[in-house]
Amino acid sequence: MRAVQISQLDGPAAAQVVELDEPAGEDLVVIDVHAAGVAFPDVLQSRGLYQHKPELPFVPGGEAAGVVRSAPAGAHVRPGDRVAVLTMLNGGMAQVIAVPAAQVFALPDSVSLEAGAGLLFNDLTVLFALTTRGHLTEGSTVLVHGAAGGIGTSALRLAGPLGASRVIAVVSTEAKAEVARAAGATDTVLAEGFREAVAELTRGRGVDLVLDPVGGDRVTDSLRSLAPAGRLLVVGFTGGDIPTVKVNRLLLNNIDVVGVGWGAWVTSHPGELERQWETLKLLLASGQVAPPQPHVFGLDQAAEALAALENRTAAGKVVLRMRD
Repeated sequence: MRAVQISQLDGPAAAQVVELDEPAGEDLVVIDVHAAGVAFPDVLQSRGLYQHKPELPFVPGGEAAGVVRSAPAGAHVRPGDRVAVLTMLNGGMAQVIAVPAAQVFALPDSVSLEAGAGLLFNDLTVLFALTTRGHLTEGSTVLVHGAAGGIGTSALRLAGPLGASRVIAVVSTEAKAEVARAAGATDTVLAEGFREAVAELTRGRGVDLVLDPVGGDRVTDSLRSLAPAGRLLVVGFTGGDIPTVKVNRLLLNNIDVVGVGWGAWVTSHPGELERQWETLKLLLASGQVAPPQPHVFGLDQAAEALAALENRTAAGKVVLRMRD
């Protein structure tokens, strides 16, 4: 089979397409992969900067979608089923993968395999962020940083159906504002001066939730943009720098900073992954939430796909098409 492999920690350019043996599938679900998700942790791993450091060489990729080739007796999926798959940290960017049945999810008919490859990490992270950690309530206003990226567009797609009445997207360019509006933003503001723009849009009240996968120097103005009892949801640090928070701001304004560690949560709470998927599947199957519209690269463009995330030139979720 063909697969993407990283054999040295030189960044996205180190990603090469190689021939590898297909995995053994005893007691596992074997899947013919049609598309694989590309995420920011893959970029960090290509430079050895992620907390999980796989042994070289390794196949990157934590999520994929394809068709079941074989499954153990009693599994909830059967040969021929269209599925989304979590490999969790590595191995997804290969034409054949074998994983435990608990990490395989049958896709609704409305979701293509390319969309399915970009569904699980981002949508389940956002679902967890907005509901379990953010306690989103009906009529809330949500501010989304990095709104044209993978996590950002997931937040824009999900926030309204989950109850938000207003979803404000923070973007760096007008082209990305168009992406954000297409994904579901009710308002867009530029990153430069977003605090003032949000104050004007909300008539000084502020927002109930800020979902932030960017971090860096935006955090202070994000805290200042919160309404009383508002919550800043810390999802990641694609901006590079991990910021610090002066906790007197929390006390004075009765606001919260909330960590969103989806992977740690689902691995320590049995049954939580299945519960989250059932919620998301119903939203997708009912049409309340539209599937993602990923930016698709060919398999031979793996290095380019990773670089698009690192350089922030990609719009929306990035996936690799693994087969012609």
